[in-house]
Amino acid sequence: MKSISSKIINSLINFFKYNRQFLAYVLLSLIMTTAVRVYTIGGLWSIQPVLIDLAMIIILGSFAFLYTPQKQFGYLFILILVFTTMSISNAVYFTFFNSFASISMLVALTQVGDVSDAVFNGLVLTQFVYLLAPVIFYLIYRRLKNRDYFNYVAKFEKSKRLFLYVMGAGLILAVIMGSTLNSRSWSRLQRQWNREYIVTRFGMVTYQLNDIVSSLRPVLMSWVGQDVAIRNFQEHFEEHPPRMNNNEYSDIFAGKNIIFVHMESTAGFLVDLEINGAPVTPHLNRLAHEGIYFTNFFPQIGVGTSSDSEFTLLASLLPSTRGTVFVSYFDRTFRTIPWILRDKGYYTFSMHGNRASMWNRAVAHPRLGYMDFYSSTSFDIDEVIGLGISDKSFFRQSIPILENIERNNERYMGKIITLTHHTPFATYPQFADFDLTHTNEDGQTFDFIRGTTMGNYILSAHYADEALGLFLELIEESDYFNNTVFVFYGDHDPRLAIREYYNFFNFNPETGGVLTPEDEGYIVFDNIAREINRRTPLIIWTPNQEFNRVYDYPIGSIDISPTIGNMMGFQNEYALGNDIFEVRDDNMIIFPNGNFLTSRVFFQSTREVYRVFSPDEVIEADYIAERRAWSEHILQLSNNIIVHDLIRRDLEARRETEAGS
Repeated sequence: MKSISSKIINSLINFFKYNRQFLAYVLLSLIMTTAVRVYTIGGLWSIQPVLIDLAMIIILGSFAFLYTPQKQFGYLFILILVFTTMSISNAVYFTFFNSFASISMLVALTQVGDVSDAVFNGLVLTQFVYLLAPVIFYLIYRRLKNRDYFNYVAKFEKSKRLFLYVMGAGLILAVIMGSTLNSRSWSRLQRQWNREYIVTRFGMVTYQLNDIVSSLRPVLMSWVGQDVAIRNFQEHFEEHPPRMNNNEYSDIFAGKNIIFVHMESTAGFLVDLEINGAPVTPHLNRLAHEGIYFTNFFPQIGVGTSSDSEFTLLASLLPSTRGTVFVSYFDRTFRTIPWILRDKGYYTFSMHGNRASMWNRAVAHPRLGYMDFYSSTSFDIDEVIGLGISDKSFFRQSIPILENIERNNERYMGKIITLTHHTPFATYPQFADFDLTHTNEDGQTFDFIRGTTMGNYILSAHYADEALGLFLELIEESDYFNNTVFVFYGDHDPRLAIREYYNFFNFNPETGGVLTPEDEGYIVFDNIAREINRRTPLIIWTPNQEFNRVYDYPIGSIDISPTIGNMMGFQNEYALGNDIFEVRDDNMIIFPNGNFLTSRVFFQSTREVYRVFSPDEVIEADYIAERRAWSEHILQLSNNIIVHDLIRRDLEARRETEAGS
């Protein structure tokens, strides 16, 4: 062992002695990647991203040993220049967009307005300190060359063996550090939506390499199967042409303003839920009883969660099955509610108390038709809960903005996105006023969910509902909004574990325990039950008119645009959803994973099983087969529209035809 350790030490000493140029490259590159991370988001003492950056720098640099010592400088100098450019671009980009640079985002900047003046005005000297790295590296190279260092090393250096050793060392370090990351971290790396998180966990180099792959993926995919996609697109809309409907709700909101309220993680089971006689969401209950309330609304989301919910609602298309629209396909052309209403003279806006970079909204929202985006920089972050500004503060500060919008615009359409009720569901002092105990008829009190994720979720939901109540109070006290329609919807379910639901819905109020299958009132809550329970509230409400109507028609996110369009007198000719008041019980909800739901059955595609809602009903094989074929058709069609940018192609073809005639 002593002999082996002595050899290893001597090998390391010799490596450091005879590879000074390579070590200079590693050190300078690591300083740059660490500096830009610390400069932007902090974390000076975070060792994990430093070591992952080190591993990637070593792996990339190892290829220099495939060249002779005299020629290694060129390759390593190119890498230094790449890291310098990466560092400067991210430092500058973060200053203006509070996020890290992406190839696809940088290209998109030309499509969202001229920002050159703002960029030049905001440049500071510290953003260019990274230029010292290539200068220092070149000076080191010149000094070594003048001392005939490279010719001396070339006499005994075994380059290919060094390549294998250095590459192996980098890979071993990368594997060790990768094993310390959990599945959630790897999932976020794949989705590439939270850039700050990726840089914090994986470092700058991995983030930038992953961004290159994510940016190229849509381009590569758009070259495959394009002709077939165009033909299927044309055939579908020839067989299913858009048409204006005529039902009891047609044009009832024509000429009105409209605001969508995107309620974070608000599940449908919260409506009218009581614990120990106290309603969890009294203000949401009120909306459900006064407005047009859909009890079977299902968000159709994929890995994009909240952003998918936004997209499907606005565009009446399903989320992409290859990445997320907001990140991978934000530069496509879509026919959305904001674009349609802009054509009718409406001012369009979105509002969110979080960073504009979250889900790439700073770039994606203008592409979806919003004229202005009021993000965290538009608010005084005076109270923070969870990810950012509290919902109460957010709603309180949003009212003056909304009133100003109404004063300066004849018609407007907007979306307000809440934040507090976002996973992870933790406890905060503001949540402490709701009692989670249950008292039975014998006077026994059970604190049955406090400390559980479900308990934290309900406390968070109660606070979010209080904030919603404040918003309604401010709306009704205002002299504005008398000609405004509000659409409240839960963006997605809270995605709690099955066990959390199982214990909650099977709580035994007499014993404080959990019901068993033998007990009366026991509820089966398995994988399919969880999928069916992903419904969220959808409520159409106005401050000066009560509808008091409840519908149990199954309705999905892609049905909102056609339904609201019929109410307001507009049409999205590329919508894949339905006006719910036309199809009613015959609607079909298709999920991005291939599952589908009708008023009669839920079908799970992965296991090819289904559950009938009425125990006395028999479902024919043809019923499942026909709807499964249709769901596959719609999934493929929607994905092709997104990936191959078919709406842009069709609109351009129409303009050419009109110009020719």
